[in-house]
Amino acid sequence: MQSIMWDDFTKVEIRVGCIVDASIFAEAKKPAYVLHVDFGEELGIKKSSAQITDLYQPEDLIGKLVVAVVNFPKKQIGPLMSECLVTGFHNERGEVALCVPDHPVPLGTRLL
Repeated sequence: MQSIMWDDFTKVEIRVGCIVDASIFAEAKKPAYVLHVDFGEELGIKKSSAQITDLYQPEDLIGKLVVAVVNFPKKQIGPLMSECLVTGFHNERGEVALCVPDHPVPLGTRLL
C-alpha cells in the first residue's frame, strides 16, 4: 500500500449526493447505468456512469444517498460526459456495492 500525505487526501472532494435519475447506459462497453446525482445548491446535479447493474435496478436507485468524488476532471465515456465518480466496493463475486451513508446527511456534505 502506498502512503499519501494528509494534504493529498484533503484535495479529494468526497461528497454526499442523492440519485435523482437512473437509466440503462445502452452505449456502454460493460453493463452500466447513467446516474444523475444531486449534490445540493452549491454543486447541483452531476452525471456519472456506474457499473452497478448486478446489484441494483434503476428504479431502486432513485432517492438513494451515495458518496462520490466530485473534483476529478470530466471524463468522456462513450457519448456520456461523466462529471463525478460514484464510489463502491467489489464483493467476493466482483459485483459493486455502493458506498452509502448509514444515516441521512445534507446533500453536498463533504467527507472530512
